[in-house]
Amino acid sequence: MPSAIPAPGRPSAHARLVVPVLAFCGMVVAVMQTLVVPLLPHVPALTGASPGAAGWLVTITLLTGAVFTPVLGRVGDMYGKRRVLLASLGVLTLGSVLCAVSSHIGVLITGRALQGAALAVIPLGISIIRDELPAERVLPSIALMSSTLGIGAAIGLPVAAVVMENFDWHTMFWASAALGLTDLLLVLWIVPESPVRSPGRFDLWGTLGLTAFLVGLLLAITQGADWGWTSARTLGLLGASLAAGLLWGGYELRTRSPMVDLRVSARPAVLLTNVAALLIGFAFYANSLVTGQMVQEPTSTGYGLGASIVVSGLCLLPGGLAMVALSPVSARISATYGPRTALALAAVVMAVGYVVRFYTSHSLWLIVAGATVVSSGTAIAYSALPALVMRAVPVGETAAANGLNTLMRSVGQACCSAVVAAVLAHLTFTAGGRTAPTLHAYLLIFLIAAGAALAALVATLFLPSDRPSGRGARGGTVSVSASVTAARESA
Repeated sequence: MPSAIPAPGRPSAHARLVVPVLAFCGMVVAVMQTLVVPLLPHVPALTGASPGAAGWLVTITLLTGAVFTPVLGRVGDMYGKRRVLLASLGVLTLGSVLCAVSSHIGVLITGRALQGAALAVIPLGISIIRDELPAERVLPSIALMSSTLGIGAAIGLPVAAVVMENFDWHTMFWASAALGLTDLLLVLWIVPESPVRSPGRFDLWGTLGLTAFLVGLLLAITQGADWGWTSARTLGLLGASLAAGLLWGGYELRTRSPMVDLRVSARPAVLLTNVAALLIGFAFYANSLVTGQMVQEPTSTGYGLGASIVVSGLCLLPGGLAMVALSPVSARISATYGPRTALALAAVVMAVGYVVRFYTSHSLWLIVAGATVVSSGTAIAYSALPALVMRAVPVGETAAANGLNTLMRSVGQACCSAVVAAVLAHLTFTAGGRTAPTLHAYLLIFLIAAGAALAALVATLFLPSDRPSGRGARGGTVSVSASVTAARESA
């Protein structure tokens, strides 16, 4: 086993590189989630596939990411986080190679499924940081690691758009394969294996039950607009997922080593944090989905700017840069006032950003400004959420709990995608000989997203106070620094 990171005050060169390496891994994985978005309109012509099949290039990553994130988090807690991190990066690299060597839609969907499974890298990285770093470095480091979800999404769109405009579309998958391989080598060289383990046996039946529940739920949410929300297929999937969820929950409460500890997850400190994560994920994703499409709408609509795909992608880049800059600021807020306060502030900032967007939808620079305000709030939120999770769960369940929190963000994004698609499809008019969403459709989305951010604020205000009471991790109020110190001593 690699040696542990040295004590504070004399960090080695390797120790100083652990956080940058893990953050780079998280950013690469997050880029993969949005990489194909600019490609989607062209997939039918490039592959001969139907538009419905092309849409699966996004849907499948959502499904595999949702399933594998909590599962691999639990496996990492039990068998070694670095080991599972390496496996996840290997899967990402393999998926990228499959997409790079083929134009067959089936192979592309398979490759994208493997890329989506690597989303577990982010909660695994957060957990390694908690286990290995000195207590005073934990908050700023997890803030950066968690923010990579938003940073990567903001960077991925313009990069993919530039590649689409100037190179063969397979190039972006070759590049992602090279980045995945680079991540693998860096983790092998720099990142030590965490000594913290959670005892128990792997919960196979719990994993299968969770998979059935999530796949049914997310398929219904993401495909409901195309299938019809009252169709037999949609309602059947929702009913089946509900039944699977109830059976899975009953089983998890009876087993000794559950995939998801529902008793811990039901505590207010954990449950409300996950509810807030879902709502923040919804509010964040609306910003990403709507901005590019809105500025690309033709000028004949009366509000569109007729921007190119590259310009539309670049509109989100300032937000990505703001997330990088604000992650240490968020950590300072969490350390000084507590992560609950930081999350409440983030929800307010996101709501304000959507109010700005509501009133400034005719100017490119004001659209960028509003999107950047929303991204700034997202940076603070994504940095505070892991700190809230870690102070509320046992040390041995860190990766699994962060995986569940990341899953809730993904569910929020899936719900947002369905709502945005429904609003834009139903509020339309004819402009320049084509059907386009009305300006009111976009404004309604801004109001809905602002409402989600305010709902996250309400959930946050009901969280236990940031003031520590001195109880242990199972009490849900111990500080992150204290729990990190306890983890190191027990290891």
